[in-house]
Amino acid sequence: MKTLRIGSGAGYSGDRIEPAVELAEQGNLDYLVFECLAERTIALAQQARISDPEGGYDPLLSERMRRVLPFVGVRAGRRRLRVITNMGAANPVSAADEVRRIARELGLALKVVAVVGDDVLEVLKPELLLDNGQTVGSLGERLISANAYLGVDGILQALHADADVVITGRVADPSLFLAPQMFEFGWAADDWQRLGRGTLVGHLLECAGQVSGGYFADPGFKDVEDLARLGFPLAEITADGEAVITKVAGSGGRVSCATCTEQLIYEVHDPAAYLTPDVTADFSQVGFVEESTDRVRAQGADGRIRPEKLKVSVGYLDGWIGEGQMSYGGPGAVARAQLARDVVLKRLELMGVKMQDVRAELIGMDSLHGPRSRVEPWEVRLRVAARCEDRGEAVRVGNEVETLYTNGPSGGGGASKSVRQVVAVASLLLPRDKVNPRIEA
Repeated sequence: MKTLRIGSGAGYSGDRIEPAVELAEQGNLDYLVFECLAERTIALAQQARISDPEGGYDPLLSERMRRVLPFVGVRAGRRRLRVITNMGAANPVSAADEVRRIARELGLALKVVAVVGDDVLEVLKPELLLDNGQTVGSLGERLISANAYLGVDGILQALHADADVVITGRVADPSLFLAPQMFEFGWAADDWQRLGRGTLVGHLLECAGQVSGGYFADPGFKDVEDLARLGFPLAEITADGEAVITKVAGSGGRVSCATCTEQLIYEVHDPAAYLTPDVTADFSQVGFVEESTDRVRAQGADGRIRPEKLKVSVGYLDGWIGEGQMSYGGPGAVARAQLARDVVLKRLELMGVKMQDVRAELIGMDSLHGPRSRVEPWEVRLRVAARCEDRGEAVRVGNEVETLYTNGPSGGGGASKSVRQVVAVASLLLPRDKVNPRIEA
């Protein structure tokens, strides 16, 4: 029986590169998938593309590809390895050009294909309602991006075109992993049960190190060996969609029923109706069997007809955040930091700084859970941040914290300040016939 091997090379844009190289070199893979787009990531990429029309793709694309491309394609005595990734972000075409350039530098003859069609900004109507209650039209010039969550369609086109590397923009995370399963096993687009099973595989792999012990570890409760050498996961999949989750032998981390269960419920609102562009997956009867160390069989997933509409992530500018920080240490550190906080907030009020939201907290004391700590730390850091419509107002927030050096309580040090533009994200649903996934070779 044919067994397909798919590895996860990244779970977010800034993820580690070494585990992906380990998978490419030692995982005996058919596919290596890099999932690198969060909700805000593509909006930020669209913003970057405005400044540089050739930019807008993942900043680690070049380094990742330079490290793994030598293992891609047909190699004697090895499976043919292909790469699928959404690192194209806001500009899959330029990203594909960059991968081709790197391949030529390395002396490799690889076919690189871009999947486009997720950018739907031009088809949005002003009256469309976002999930935050605003309309598209109300955003005006603040609107910077609108990207539909594509499914497997464009990736399948690229694989049928014999691509070695497939570069997409906004594609639903599990779809990156489902597409090669459909291609290799010939699953029909309405084989809902197998698509549900394949989506489970994608969901388990999409966050990379999370399912192999990263973010799972909790010393004394959930111990994970050699976390510094954490290995990223791979799946061994059969034609019926059953899969074993494992990792490269000798790599750090842990794959267990517990790590798989935590990843299963990650970002899943309704386990019986996990909506993707390809299928309404049903994870409610999923179970895990630990076959041996670091080998867990996933089974029991099902699926139903896919949703009629696609989710669209809309990015828009929403003001500026000004921030300042100052540290206090030694005896009375908390009292001095509390006084500093009161002073800054009063000064911002006296100066009439226009702020929509403000947060003033003592990191190490009340920044996460409020004023609950009964043990006074030996050191604490004040952070004051505010969101403002005007950049100049946001600048004043950090400046006022910095003035604590000579105008606040004693013993402050390590001041920092920053201003950043807020890129907010909202969502809407769009009929499928408004979206046209396609490839550019």
